Amino acid sequence: MSSRLNPYISFDGKAREAMEFYQAVFGGTLALHTFGEFGMKESGQADKIMHAMLETTSGFTLMGADTPPGMEHNPGNNIAVSVSGDDPDELRGYWTKLSGDGTVSVPLEKQMWGDVFGMCADRFGITWMVNIVQPES
Repeated sequence: MSSRLNPYISFDGKAREAMEFYQAVFGGTLALHTFGEFGMKESGQADKIMHAMLETTSGFTLMGADTPPGMEHNPGNNIAVSVSGDDPDELRGYWTKLSGDGTVSVPLEKQMWGDVFGMCADRFGITWMVNIVQPES
């Protein structure tokens, strides 16, 4: 296996719900592992997600987990997940699902660099950028 770089998102108790939502958006295979599977049986933690990995047929890999006990969950605005490509139907479908119950900060429309681009925060507060590359004219 070669090296790869993947987004890894921390959640405050909603990792299962969020990762299942992303599977509904992007398709693919979702592996979920709980803290309980790895011996953490204390109250309220056994069913929380220690590690989740979504691998899609489009080649995306998205990882996530619930913040472990003893660590503080600090959501920030210093990271976004970018999805880009040249298949408008596929990318508009992702946009519709991701922005549906979220907040749009940049509408999905043609931008000054020529591509169709939008940015939103989904219902879990994760920022997504969708860029549809336009064919050169």
